[in-house]
Amino acid sequence: MKTLDYYLSLPYRMEIIPDMEEGGYTAKFPDLPGCLTCAETIEELVENASDAKKVWLTAALEDGIEIAEPQQESDLLEYSGQFKLRMPRSLHRSLSVHAKEEGISMNQYCLYLLAKNDAAHTAKAAAI
Repeated sequence: MKTLDYYLSLPYRMEIIPDMEEGGYTAKFPDLPGCLTCAETIEELVENASDAKKVWLTAALEDGIEIAEPQQESDLLEYSGQFKLRMPRSLHRSLSVHAKEEGISMNQYCLYLLAKNDAAHTAKAAAI
């Protein structure tokens, strides 16, 4: 029987979605239906998401609900999580300014933008 610690050790993918109307962010785990949380900042969101995942997994184990596992780690080995991107200086400046306005690093801000657009693309593709 698989334990809570086993499931917590798995690399579940988290999607971050900004709330354009009221501000803040929502995080969800596509492999864990209904597992989501929100927060005002990205930092709070990451912490809340960790708690939400633990609570969701605990409840699923207690209720005997089947828990899907994320993609096998071997499927991800060909990806380093890094790539180099060249951009116009004007875009670099704009991204830097917006990241400072949000109070996060430019890396976090770019990751947020990429995740947001990837989630929108995934939702659009699923609707087709």
